Amino acid sequence: MPEQSDHQSVSTGVSSVDRQRWDRVRGRLRAELGDAVYNSWFARLELEESQGDAILLTVPTKFLKSWIQSHYADRIRARLCAEFPGLDRVSIDVRSPSRRSKPRDAEASAAPLPSAEKIAAPAPAERSEQQIARTSTPRIAARAESDGFGGSPLDRRLSFSTFLVGPSNQLAYAAACRVADARVGDHPLFNPLYTHAAVGLGKTHLLQAVARAANDNKRRVIYLTAEKFMSGFVSALTAQTSIAFKEKLRAIDVLIIDDVQFLQGKSIQQEFCHTLNSLIDAGKQVVVAADRPPSELETLDERVLSRFKGGLCVDIGPLDEELRIKILEARIAAAQEAQPSFHVPPAVISYVARTIVTNGRDLEGAVNRLLAHSTLNGAPLCVETAETAIRDLVRTHEPKRVKIDDIQKLVASHYNISRADILSSRRTANVVRPRQIAMYLSKVLTLRSLPEIGRRFGGRDHTTVLHAVRKVEELASKDKSLSEVIELLKRILAE
Repeated sequence: MPEQSDHQSVSTGVSSVDRQRWDRVRGRLRAELGDAVYNSWFARLELEESQGDAILLTVPTKFLKSWIQSHYADRIRARLCAEFPGLDRVSIDVRSPSRRSKPRDAEASAAPLPSAEKIAAPAPAERSEQQIARTSTPRIAARAESDGFGGSPLDRRLSFSTFLVGPSNQLAYAAACRVADARVGDHPLFNPLYTHAAVGLGKTHLLQAVARAANDNKRRVIYLTAEKFMSGFVSALTAQTSIAFKEKLRAIDVLIIDDVQFLQGKSIQQEFCHTLNSLIDAGKQVVVAADRPPSELETLDERVLSRFKGGLCVDIGPLDEELRIKILEARIAAAQEAQPSFHVPPAVISYVARTIVTNGRDLEGAVNRLLAHSTLNGAPLCVETAETAIRDLVRTHEPKRVKIDDIQKLVASHYNISRADILSSRRTANVVRPRQIAMYLSKVLTLRSLPEIGRRFGGRDHTTVLHAVRKVEELASKDKSLSEVIELLKRILAE
């Protein structure tokens, strides 16, 4: 007996016999597709009218209508024809929330359900992603829009007018301005625009500036961190509003995603990929930022990475000294608005710019320390005072980020073999030892997990990497020459 608890068919144009037939169609779809797929796409599909050789089905949203037409046309038509003799026309329409029945003449505006040459069977196992939210109750950050859907909050200070430009970020800045200046209906020139940089170099500043400027140009914009995208998706699943979540994301003009390297979960990445494809194919703008180039985002779906690589990929490099001085001067000027007596001599500014070479956040921290020493001690600032004030920032100088590719190339060169040898399945002694050393260095010099390292070494298991690490540690403790070679390789990689 087919289940009848999903919903009640509501129509004045459907007889009791036709409702029983429709219930059998729904029961057959549920049995064939499974509960997860049925609940995602068919639970709110209703039989609105059945008259002669024509049937009208309705759904609550345009996105749901489009998805069913694109992916399940033949399947639905076949099941309906099996229950409704003489059926010739099947149409689908979007019902309004208040509509309980539909006049007969409205069928003319209902889109006919097309025959699909190939039925895709996406089975979005979305509900499994709820497990990542069990420790909290995530929700998408909502602004005051009437539909209750918004993005992550924007910092009013982060605009193009406050972004300081230098050689290291000039290309990224120019590309962001070009994207922000586009008008509604313009075809995106760079899509997606992918910006990557280490922490504190201004990628978030650029993204929020794009969001503000695009909004000023009357474009529908959503700025989301990867965390907000994930929590919004999981929250929508929990509240059974995932269809609305997907539809609203696809209805915007500009989607901006920050810190995309944190995007996790198979179903979440699949949904992000669908959203990315839908927006780009529709000529909508996508802007993405991460802390590394796409080729190093090893945990992201390959289809997502392919889309990233197909757009414009720009990096923001380290700040040169002239740009660091500009940043310091701007931060000092901002501090002087609250503390007019705060004065930093040019020699101190020059010293800080030469000493703090990491990122803009550390420079801002240096200004805060100088401000504290100046106002709390009441003594004029000098280079000696600055040395004391920023000492902790100098000590926490960020080390160079070492890449697994660089490790493999260096070790291969040192042992006079090729990088392909290291990645191969060869087990000869002249290859095994360098491979183990490269795995060991990858473990101690990068933040990559053992499974990630194994994948980068020809798809090896994490136990192989662990064995290599332990083996090299054991040998290095007994063999002084091997220990010296490893230390030499570490120094070269750190330079």
